Amino acid sequence: MLIKYIKLPIVDNLLKGKLSFMESNTHIPFNIKRIFYIYDIKDLTVIRGGHAHKTLQQVIFCLNGSFTLELDNGNEKEEIYLNKPNEGVIIEAKIWLTMKKFSKRTIIMVIASDYYDEIDYIRNYKEFRKYIKRD
Repeated sequence: MLIKYIKLPIVDNLLKGKLSFMESNTHIPFNIKRIFYIYDIKDLTVIRGGHAHKTLQQVIFCLNGSFTLELDNGNEKEEIYLNKPNEGVIIEAKIWLTMKKFSKRTIIMVIASDYYDEIDYIRNYKEFRKYIKRD
């Protein structure tokens, strides 16, 4: 099973709205070093991602709208439809990820275990297949 879910707590104040929170090594299974957002997607048919990481771990949340996340470990692929701001998916290292089928006003938040490092990226699928076979 490739898909590992995280469900954040919800504090619901009926009049004031809902609040969800996350903490390193409690809800998120690593120390948080970077957070980034993907938003204002003009072409809803675009494919995002299309890469894997050698060591980086991530958790992906859909804060608004919806999209489909595809995970691939080189042997099997799984898809998940994300559309709840308190539910995320853990993406381990050496997993090829693709994001697609975006709805209007989709906002994606990504929590990362390390700082940006281009050397950690595998951006070619054939290279990814070779890399994971070495392990």
